[in-house]
Amino acid sequence: MVIPHYAGRTVAVLGLGKTGLTAARALSMGGARVKCWDDTADRRAEAEAAGFTCVEPTPRSWSDIVACVWSPGIPHTFPKPHPAKAILEAKGIAPVCDIELLLNRCADAFTVAITGTNGKSTTTALIGHILACAGHRVEVGGNLGTPVLELAPLPFHGTYVLEMSSYQLELTPSLSPDVALLLNITPDHLARHGGMDGYVAAKERIFANQWQPAVAVIGQDDKHCRAMTRRVAHACNADVIPVRADGEEPGGIFTLDGVLFDATERGGPREVCDLRTIPALPGAHNWQNACAAYAACRARGVHPQTIVAAMRTFPGLAHRQETVAMIDGVRFVNDSKATNAEAAEKALTCYGAVYWIAGGQAKEGGIDALKPHFKRIRHAFLIGEAAAEFATVLKAEGVPVTMAGTLDEAVPAAAVRAARDDVRDPVVLLSPACASWDQFKSFEHRGDTFRALVARMEARGAAAGGGAA
Repeated sequence: MVIPHYAGRTVAVLGLGKTGLTAARALSMGGARVKCWDDTADRRAEAEAAGFTCVEPTPRSWSDIVACVWSPGIPHTFPKPHPAKAILEAKGIAPVCDIELLLNRCADAFTVAITGTNGKSTTTALIGHILACAGHRVEVGGNLGTPVLELAPLPFHGTYVLEMSSYQLELTPSLSPDVALLLNITPDHLARHGGMDGYVAAKERIFANQWQPAVAVIGQDDKHCRAMTRRVAHACNADVIPVRADGEEPGGIFTLDGVLFDATERGGPREVCDLRTIPALPGAHNWQNACAAYAACRARGVHPQTIVAAMRTFPGLAHRQETVAMIDGVRFVNDSKATNAEAAEKALTCYGAVYWIAGGQAKEGGIDALKPHFKRIRHAFLIGEAAAEFATVLKAEGVPVTMAGTLDEAVPAAAVRAARDDVRDPVVLLSPACASWDQFKSFEHRGDTFRALVARMEARGAAAGGGAA
């Protein structure tokens, strides 16, 4: 995408990851003079190799800039702002992220914006999938992984589906989504927002600039979102659609025992579909995601039957409860994205006979919060730095443990045990409840390794005359 708004003027780009370099490229192609900076020497070298000029921020070096594209990962308020923030304040310039550039460039396009502590990536991808299946011209990106300035420019009948973090919401002052979704709020990133109140306020910014006939979709499964629903409804800037995954919601979208109901129209709740029959959306947390996606797509005019048909073909997201194979009746699930106990809990609640692969770099609190779900674990196979710590907790609760050490050892050992035991619907589940950096480059690397190991077993089984179901 080309950003022409700053042609002939100087713009700073602070932070040179993938998003920053994309912004620098889009601005440069539009005729702007771009001054780049990153505190990491390797990233500066990469930018210079791509033809950009790196200039350390000082009042003198930034004296001619008229705007600054600020990486959301760089603090601009709490816990301590980057020194460049003071330079911008002296010049009266507010930092913005790349999404602000997109919104100014393609102001006529329809925008669906999604935020929340958990589930926003799945919901974003699901909405994009449904709209594409319905024949809409759609582009999906943002915090999901694709920088928004790599998306195609869209006209008024196109739809941008944007996942937005709390960091991005603080740096997108022009955001005025036609449909805004807030899934849930639990404590997260509190140091970056000065506490829980600051985090909630950052999330609420997604509704700040809406006006009728905009739609606000808000989850009702936590107290922060319920309180925000009242504030947004009182402001009357948007039609509010409440969604709930754990019970009836008058006038909203909700599930009961996994069945999705639409109560937004006259005549009372109408049954839409049984989400338990959709493999890529297991568990109550995904039912909330499905309710929100359904509400957003109905607001875009998609027929309920079309939405349900699209949900059934949704492939899910990589590394998020991703079924990678069925081998001799054993399901292999890659949930490598579960880097803490809260995330692993969502996976454990979805299956009844779990052969659990866990461990890595432990987060604060370990796995104590998972004790109510240990009864689902038939056997645990532990890897990484946290293996000994996790083993102590699991053994104390009577869970059988194998100290596998590495994923290479854990996967075949879990597969053999799951195939041998006489249990219904066994699942080998990689849901580590840990960061990956002790043994892998990232959670993606860990999940890809799991996939490769399972594929190797599947190939050996096929060669031996067996095969996947």
